[in-house]
Amino acid sequence: TAAAPAPQPTSGRSFSTAIEESLSARDAWQKSCYVQIEYTISEDTTVYDAIQRFAAYDIGCLVTVDSEGLISGVISERDYVNKMALLGRDSKETLIKEISTKSANLITASPHDSVDGCMQKMLSKDIRHLPLLDDEGKVVGILSIKDLVKAVVQHQEETIKILSDFALGRGGHFGSE
Repeated sequence: TAAAPAPQPTSGRSFSTAIEESLSARDAWQKSCYVQIEYTISEDTTVYDAIQRFAAYDIGCLVTVDSEGLISGVISERDYVNKMALLGRDSKETLIKEISTKSANLITASPHDSVDGCMQKMLSKDIRHLPLLDDEGKVVGILSIKDLVKAVVQHQEETIKILSDFALGRGGHFGSE
């Protein structure tokens, strides 16, 4: 089950212009490091297994799944630090489901959500990762705040190039080949 959408900040401030609203979570996901790795892990494996994956892939979060392959939550570096390391627990003897953030408390996104909307969700809840769920609630990916920032920066660079080309008489959308 997907979590309810995060409340939107009331300041009315947005991280993007109307042009950038066309950037979707799917666009950012397709350029993410997570697209090339297995980003899910069974909640019945040990925390040590998750930590090994974090180190091997240089990532900070994995989507946890139950025995039927359905999303059960996420496990992050923060979960490890706050619920394991500080309490002196052994990661080789603790199951992921004992410390993971459960799906009932999870903030998620849809591949159709805007990059700006995803950033708003992350900032309003002080989180760095968003599982992507399709319309049926199935996990289809995960986004990090770094993925979203990269997508915005790339889009801004492309916009600057188009505007510079236009200002220099090279045509607005044809590039400076």
